[in-house]
Amino acid sequence: MGADIRETVRLVDLAIWYGRNWDVPDLRALNTKFIERFPLDQDRLIPSVYTRDIPDHYESAAFQPAPLTPEQIVDVANVAAPVDPPLPTAIADDNTILVSVRRLLDDYGGVIFTGPPGTSKTWDAHQVAAKLADRNASRVRFIQLHSSYQYEDFVQGYVPTANGRFKLADKHLLEMCRVAREAAPDLCVLVIDELSRSDPGRVFGEALTYIERTLRGQTFKLASGHEASIPPNLIFLATMNPLDRGVDEVDAALERRFGKIAMDPSAAILRQFLDSNGMAPTLIDRVEVFFRAVQRAAAATPAAAIGQTYFRTAASEDDLRRLWDHQLRFVFEKAFRLDPEGFQSIKRSWDGMFAAASQTEPR
Repeated sequence: MGADIRETVRLVDLAIWYGRNWDVPDLRALNTKFIERFPLDQDRLIPSVYTRDIPDHYESAAFQPAPLTPEQIVDVANVAAPVDPPLPTAIADDNTILVSVRRLLDDYGGVIFTGPPGTSKTWDAHQVAAKLADRNASRVRFIQLHSSYQYEDFVQGYVPTANGRFKLADKHLLEMCRVAREAAPDLCVLVIDELSRSDPGRVFGEALTYIERTLRGQTFKLASGHEASIPPNLIFLATMNPLDRGVDEVDAALERRFGKIAMDPSAAILRQFLDSNGMAPTLIDRVEVFFRAVQRAAAATPAAAIGQTYFRTAASEDDLRRLWDHQLRFVFEKAFRLDPEGFQSIKRSWDGMFAAASQTEPR
């Protein structure tokens, strides 16, 4: 390579720095930001950097970007990466769930929030993650698993490049391991929503063993042959519905490495929601009666359990009727599809709320 190519590589290093530290939605946005800061001829530079395919582009005679000036090199050294706004948090340091998570992390590599739908599992996981990471968004990542999620999406896999080739890329786990090493000893958190919607053994691969607290920092080989390790300051928080069909596929070895917190339906939180919505106290009482009846029925039919967040926006009888017509009815029909009388019992409890209201109205 001649001098022009060497200057180009210096410019490439600069562009890669920006690519890693700017939160931009796409290649065009990165290109715009870079040109604003460094007005150069970049018609082909950013796509080349983005694909990391330097030789194919830079050996082209048609590609002759201007060399980087010393002033520009000094400039980039003094430009700090943009700081993300602090993560929002609505829980105090003495929050019961947060305190439980902190204690469990002394013994486990992560914590699973487990409970039926609507019990605030995801919300609490986000809140706890923000607290553990001192509300620093760069030290927290949120992902959601699904039935087609696999190792190549979570650990490491090949991704297509702009020139039609493929390259091996680190995915969420390895990226967060890098973030954690750079942030040590501060805690970093990977929140995995819907853990039971996938096959965790297939998703974690050989990394599953090294989630364990006592094996943190130990080097192991990936399927690609590359070496990796999970730093001790990387925390895993996961959510799981124990009735998901995928729960049967949750590897016992993985479960053993996670502590668990039961997220049960809460009548107390239900009342807080309804009160904050401005619902009449007498109607709140009737909703709570129904809510408790459902939980009793769920003892025999676990799929019927519902959490308090189903009622998060309800403020009136009309809101409750819409909730039944467009959501709860279908939840209970599915839960009691083999027990029609069980469904009718729930329906009578629901209708009883409104019957009780008509009986207490002044004549």
